[in-house]
Amino acid sequence: MHKYEKKDKKGVLTINISSKEWENAVEKSYEENKGKFNIQGFRKGKAPRKVIEQNYGDTVFFDDAFDHAVSEEYSKFLSENTNVIPVEQPRVTDNKFTADKGLEVVLEFELMPEFELPSFKGLKAKKAEVNVSDEQINAELESERQSHARYVEEDKTAENGDFAVIDFTGYVDDVKFDGGEAKDYRLELGSHTFIEGFEDQIVGMKKGEEKDVKVTFPENYPAENLKGKPAVFKVTLKKVEKKELPEIDDKYISDTTEFETVEEYKRSIKENLTKLEDERAERDYEVALLDEIAELSHIEVPQSMVEHEVHHMVEDFEHRLSHQGMTLQNYLEYVGKTLDEFKKDRESDAEKNIKTRLVLQKIISENKITATSEELDKNIEEYALRYNMTLDDFKKAMSPNDYAYFENNVIMTKVLDLIKEQSK
Repeated sequence: MHKYEKKDKKGVLTINISSKEWENAVEKSYEENKGKFNIQGFRKGKAPRKVIEQNYGDTVFFDDAFDHAVSEEYSKFLSENTNVIPVEQPRVTDNKFTADKGLEVVLEFELMPEFELPSFKGLKAKKAEVNVSDEQINAELESERQSHARYVEEDKTAENGDFAVIDFTGYVDDVKFDGGEAKDYRLELGSHTFIEGFEDQIVGMKKGEEKDVKVTFPENYPAENLKGKPAVFKVTLKKVEKKELPEIDDKYISDTTEFETVEEYKRSIKENLTKLEDERAERDYEVALLDEIAELSHIEVPQSMVEHEVHHMVEDFEHRLSHQGMTLQNYLEYVGKTLDEFKKDRESDAEKNIKTRLVLQKIISENKITATSEELDKNIEEYALRYNMTLDDFKKAMSPNDYAYFENNVIMTKVLDLIKEQSK
C-alpha cells in the first residue's frame, strides 16, 4: 500500500507493508542468508530460522528483509506511476515497525525538474559567417613545408636553433628512472622542450662528445617521484643538424601533390578550410540554439543531479589522464587545486550539460521523434562507405552500443532540423 505526495520539488512516498508481507520478506532473507551461519549441532545452512534468531538476536534478518521489502514496493510504485521520475536514490526519513501491524516506511527523493519548452520562433542564436583568411591558407602552406623538411648534418658545435641528435640516460640519486632514457632523439636547441637548463648545456658540444647534464626537476613536475629532485643526464651528442625547408613553387607543388600550380593548391586549401570552418560554425550554431532553449526553459536543476554529473565528469577526466600516464592526484598537485575545488569548478558545466539533456529529451518526447530503420540504414551506410564496406558487412560487425550511437545520430539530426526550421 502506497501513499504519495509531492512537496516542493521532492516526492514523499509512504509504504505500508502488512505483517504477513513482512513475514514473507524475513523468510526470504533467511533462505538467502542461512548458509552464512555456523550453529553448533547443525550442518552449515541447515539451522532453522528460530535457532539462528535465538543465537544472533531477533533482528538478525531485519536489515536485509527491510531492504528487500522496501525496494520491491518502491520499484512497484514507480512502475505504476511512470510520471514520477526520481533523480536520486530515495532516503528513509521515518520508519515504524510492530509485529501486529507490520512496517511503515517514509521515503523522500528529489524529482526530475518540471519545465515548459519555449517557442523556438525567433531564437537569437545565429550561424557565424565563414571567411577563410590568407593567413590561414599561408599557415597550411607552411605546415606542408615543415612536413617536408630535411635535416642536414653539419660539422660544427651545437648552437641555439640547431637540432641536436642525442642519446641520453637520466639518473636521480644515481638510479635510472622510468622515461628518462632515449636514443637518437632530435632536440631543437632553444625550443625549451626539455627541463630548464638542459638545452643550454648542450650548446657548445661537438659530435661524439659526452657530457653530464645537471638539472633540477620543477616542484610542479607531474611525476611525483621526480618533483624538485636534482638529476644527472648522461648525454652523447650523435650529430648536429640544420633543418632545410623546401621552396613552395609550382614545381614543388606538381611534384608532391595532384595540383600543377601554387594557386591551384591554394584554392584547394581554401575549399577544404571553408568546408571545415562551415562544419565548425554549424556545430557552434547548434550548441548555441540548445543553450538558448535551455536558458529560456528556466530549468531548476536539483543539486543531487549536479553532483552526480560532476562525479561522472571527474571519472571521465581521470580516465583520459590515465592514457597520458598521469593520475588525478598528480594533476591536482600540478594545478594547485584540491579535489573539492576541482569539482566545484565543474558544477557550472555539469548543470549546463543536464539542462541540455533535459531539453533534448523533452523535445524528442513531445514531438515523438524516432529513427526509422530506413533512416538508420542510410546513416550507417555513410560510415560503411568510408571503410569500403557494404551495409550488411558493416552491420554484422556492429555492437549494440554502435546501434545506439547511430540511432542517436539520426534522432539528434531530426531534433536540430526541427529547431532550425521553427526558429526561422
